[in-house]
Order: sequence, then structure tokens, then C-alpha cells
Amino acid sequence: MFVLVVGAGRVGSSLATTALRANHTVSVLDEDALSHERLDVELGSSWEEAGGRFTIGTALEQDALEQAGIAEADTFVVCTNGDNTNLVVAQIAQKRYGVPRVIARVLDPRRAAWYREQGLHTICPTQIAIEQLEAAALTEV
Repeated sequence: MFVLVVGAGRVGSSLATTALRANHTVSVLDEDALSHERLDVELGSSWEEAGGRFTIGTALEQDALEQAGIAEADTFVVCTNGDNTNLVVAQIAQKRYGVPRVIARVLDPRRAAWYREQGLHTICPTQIAIEQLEAAALTEV
């Protein structure tokens, strides 16, 4: 399976290295060249030597998405630090490129729910934290 991860922060780099270790073909797109180091650290070796692909560019640039391999992607995960970018790019992957599985990290629970209702697979870490904190704080001792 070809997995394209946009955003190589803590979440994206962890997902990318897990997918690469599971023998998937993995490409990462990030605007910061230094984020490549996080991938090397996660693996304990060179990202490229392990078979990974890395592209420097912004998620909103069509050329960067194409260079990273969006047209080949079976799974597309966008987890930059901006909800707007994640939602726009996820819709581009889904509608323009027809990527079979598109997943967007969205920090705002209301927006995540609305886009999920529109057919976009969203993951909302804020909502997950709220649910866990409520369960932990409001359970009787």
C-alpha cells in the first residue's frame, strides 16, 4: 500500500515510520527540511535508506503534492498544524485525485464533526482528550 503523509511533526513522523516498518511504501511531504531529521530519529537510520520518500513543499502546492506521489496514493493522511490546510488538502486528495482513503486531523471538534458528516474521515485529538478527561475526572472514586 502506498501511504502519503502530509506533515512530519510528532504525529505524522510517527505514523510514517510505523507504516514504513510495516513494509508499506511511504512518502512524506513537509515544508520544513529539518523535519526530515525527525524521521531519521524515529527510525534510528536514514529515512531514504529504509525506503522512505521525502518531499519538501507546502501541502497547498499542487506540484509538491504530485512530486510526493498523491496520484499513486492508496492512503492520504494530512496532519499539519493547521485545520484549514488539513481540510482543504484532504478535500483535494479526495475529490481531485480520487485517493481511496483520505484522513484529516482536525483540532476543532465542531469542524471535525461537520466535515465527517460531509463524508471526510476526520480524527479529532481534542475530542478524544475531552472524552478521556471527562471519563477520568467525572468518575466517582
